[in-house]
Amino acid sequence: MKIKSILIANRGEIAIRIMRTARRMGIRTYAIKTAKEPSAWYLDEADDIIDFSESLSDTPEFLDIERIIHAVRENNIDAVHPGYGFLAENPIFARRCEEENINFIGPSSGVIYNMGNKTVAKDIARKNNVPLLRGSKGTLLNADYARRFANAIGYPVILKAAAGGGGRGMRVAENEEEVERMYNLASNESAKAFNDPAMFIEKYVAEPRHIEFQILADKHGNIVHLGERECSIQRKHQKLIEESPSPALDPELREEMGNAAVDIAKGVGYFSAGTVEFLLDADRKFYFMEMNTRIQVEHPVTEMVTGIDLIEQMIRVAQGEKLLFAQKDIRLKGHAIEFRINAEDVQSGFSPSLGTIEKISWPESKNVRVDTGVHDGSVITPYYDSMIAKLIVYGEDREKALQESSNAIRKFWIKGTKTTLSFCRAVLQNRNFRKGYFNTSFLSSELKIHYHSEPEEEMLAAFFAIYDFARDLEEAEGKKLNVDKGKNITPWLLNKRLR
Repeated sequence: MKIKSILIANRGEIAIRIMRTARRMGIRTYAIKTAKEPSAWYLDEADDIIDFSESLSDTPEFLDIERIIHAVRENNIDAVHPGYGFLAENPIFARRCEEENINFIGPSSGVIYNMGNKTVAKDIARKNNVPLLRGSKGTLLNADYARRFANAIGYPVILKAAAGGGGRGMRVAENEEEVERMYNLASNESAKAFNDPAMFIEKYVAEPRHIEFQILADKHGNIVHLGERECSIQRKHQKLIEESPSPALDPELREEMGNAAVDIAKGVGYFSAGTVEFLLDADRKFYFMEMNTRIQVEHPVTEMVTGIDLIEQMIRVAQGEKLLFAQKDIRLKGHAIEFRINAEDVQSGFSPSLGTIEKISWPESKNVRVDTGVHDGSVITPYYDSMIAKLIVYGEDREKALQESSNAIRKFWIKGTKTTLSFCRAVLQNRNFRKGYFNTSFLSSELKIHYHSEPEEEMLAAFFAIYDFARDLEEAEGKKLNVDKGKNITPWLLNKRLR
């Protein structure tokens, strides 16, 4: 059945992204308004707004399954697109949509459940002869079982939440003494994040590359992959910069890994867009890690190099349409890099930086795409994730993409909150990154200083350092600077006083 209206059960840039494709397809869009963001940009992009501002429930608006279902029924909306995060990989939400005959734009609830549980997903990969790291075949009963498995497969090991994702509920144990503590930490984090403390264990690969393959499948058994994304630039398992294609893969390895990704999707009866994630070790051996049953934050780089609108394809698949292309039709053209611009203080360990965006400006070019949900005056709140925008840059090859990225980052600036723009500049200046020689340990091994400061920042820092030193000196000598409470102080005046 053709979809005529969609509720986007999400916010920010991904909500806007979905709305724009839906509008182009002639589909009416609905957005959810919350009291936490009553003037958010995504609300302006929607055709209709469903007001959740006045809520008596303790459940956050974008996690309130029954209220969302009720809103869809009340407004006679055909479909729901969950975006990413929130309820995107919640099998209960997908099942409720199925029960209410609401078109859920994504895979079936059974597939979401199977692939969301890491132990079940690994069983599916094992049955399809996809390489796996050594580890437990099921969840662990307790820390003692974790220790037994660790001793059997050898250290280091990694403990992972069975229902986890996004880097949560993961801890590395280097030796037997660390297993119990790491198990408890990871299990407690998993219980809070996913309401499930279950853990599994596997051999830890030190300094691998993180490679993921974009899958697209219809409801008629047709499945293709759209190439890979390199996701190794990350912090604490959180991706920061992604690119496609990966500088680590050649055509032969790409075909082998892509076929493995398709096999997993076939094995679980997948349809819609999804991502199969692998670890690639120094010997170019790859291992299945997990499958994400949703659209990914980094999907734009795939769109850039394939020319395929993934949101459009998700909608068409949900309508029951067949894919109009086969694997032989997929060609990766050029190179694309995505930079996540987050409201974070890089120099304080990437801590959130809240506040109002006074001014935001980004480059405009045929080779530059900016996906964002903020504009001048937008407020960065503590209620949602810290991502402000995604800067996606295209080039005819990786070298040209890097050049375009440097130009784009230079012209991208935000006033009012600290951001990860400085981090992006530092990565782009790194020699090994530019050569494509990096893995998931990049931050710790390559960027001992996780920031790049502009000349103006250095001058201001020097000024205030001199000023503080002068005041300390003043107090120590019992003297006074000949200025009015610090007004009109300049570095030159202080320098003269200190000589």
